[in-house]
Amino acid sequence: MVRILWIVLLALASGCGHHDAALQDLPVWTFDASQIFPADRTLARPEDGVALGDGRLIVADQEVGLRLVEKDGSSQPFGDLAGAGYAHRPPERHGAVNGISLEPGGTHLLATDILAGGIYRVALADGATERIYQHAYGVNTASRDTSGAIWFTQSGNNVEAQGDAGISAVLKSPASGSLWRLPLRDGQPAAQAELVRDGLDFANGIALDERRGRLYLAELDQDRIWQFPWNVMTGELGDPEVLLSVKRPDNLELDAAGRLWVGLPARSEILIVDPDTGAAHSAFHARTPELSSALPGMLTGVILSPDTGLVYLTSLGNALVRLEL
Repeated sequence: MVRILWIVLLALASGCGHHDAALQDLPVWTFDASQIFPADRTLARPEDGVALGDGRLIVADQEVGLRLVEKDGSSQPFGDLAGAGYAHRPPERHGAVNGISLEPGGTHLLATDILAGGIYRVALADGATERIYQHAYGVNTASRDTSGAIWFTQSGNNVEAQGDAGISAVLKSPASGSLWRLPLRDGQPAAQAELVRDGLDFANGIALDERRGRLYLAELDQDRIWQFPWNVMTGELGDPEVLLSVKRPDNLELDAAGRLWVGLPARSEILIVDPDTGAAHSAFHARTPELSSALPGMLTGVILSPDTGLVYLTSLGNALVRLEL
């Protein structure tokens, strides 16, 4: 029944042409402690993640890189990021897996390190892991398009030796963020990524909308989400427009109906946005200080699991928030 409800909601949204209809009948969740997942709060900074077809999750974990979370909340490390160079052993080494995305083929995921700058590719079948690119600065998130190119954001000029202090410095240092493209050369990632746009104030989440030919980018410190006209085959971006002005947007995620889900950590809120109009629907909001303090950490975005009818809210704390339709 839950899956049927989810499919109905997607069908309603995808078949509508104006913003009132596109965002009608969407869920509104109220937070309570029973939604914390796992209940024992055994995760370590699950800032982002992906849902597998069987209902399990793979989430970011600062200690080991990635963690596979079972449907009952138990978990174990996934992949071999340590073998590929990832480490978080302060004060000697600083790492924080931040962005996670599925590749178009669905066989691999990409994971990024916002402190040390690595981009890792992990096979879902067996966890085989390789670091496919090492950036000079921390990488916030990365996503691969169907041409094979990888797009990623650099929030600012922070390096591994600075640890978390580097992120704090970026927040106080305007215009050091940027958007990059790593093309595919002879079936392998190029040796050097291409700078696409600089001068951004904490470049954050990105979403690739190939159906509309748009790339979306959250600029945290300027309180806005950009939309760029985009040619996926050439990698060219046109002049951007502001899709939505909203307080400190973080992760971005497109659903099957082409709607954009936006995490707002400063407001403990999740928005669902119609990219054709910029209209927004508040799906989750911890509306009081008491509710916000009860959350497992600052909310960063969502993991959509349409096959199970569940939505998971990611955080900078020790657990997710699991929501049911």
